[in-house]
Amino acid sequence: MSSDQQARQQSDLDTKKSHRIVVGIDGSNSSLSALEWAARQAEFTDASLDIVASWEWPTSYGWSVVPGGYDPSGDLRSMIEPILETLRVAHPRVVVQAKILEGHPAPVLIRESMGAELLVVGSRGHGEFVGMLIGSVSEHCVANASCPVVVFRDKA
Repeated sequence: MSSDQQARQQSDLDTKKSHRIVVGIDGSNSSLSALEWAARQAEFTDASLDIVASWEWPTSYGWSVVPGGYDPSGDLRSMIEPILETLRVAHPRVVVQAKILEGHPAPVLIRESMGAELLVVGSRGHGEFVGMLIGSVSEHCVANASCPVVVFRDKA
C-alpha cells in the first residue's frame, strides 16, 4: 500500500471517529470515579458519553444450572439507573447513553470503544499476582484499545 493510500485510509478513520467518550463501570469506587472524570471530560469537550457495563454467566455453575432468579442484566440496570439520574443532574449538557452487554468486560469495552475518542476505566489495583490470576481489564484495554485510555486507580 502506498503512503498516499495509507494517509487517505487514516483520514477516513479519523473522519469516522465519533465525538464520544466510552467509560466502563462495574459499581466499584474506582469505576464511579472514572465515570465522574469521564463526565467532566465530556462536558469540557462537548463529547457524548457511552456508559458500558457487562456481565457473564457464572461458569462455576456449569452450562445447565443457573440459580433461580438470576438476572444479571436486570441487576446491572438497577445499579445504573440511580447513577444515571445523578450524572444527568450534575452534567445536564452531556448526552449520556448506557449499555448493558453480555460478555467479559475487557473485549466488550474494546469493541464498544472502536471509533471513540477516549476510553475510561477504573482499576481496583489488585496488584501483580492477583492480576495474573484473574486478569486485568484495565491492562487489557490499555494494550488493545484503538483510542487513548485513561485508567483510574482505587484510592483505598
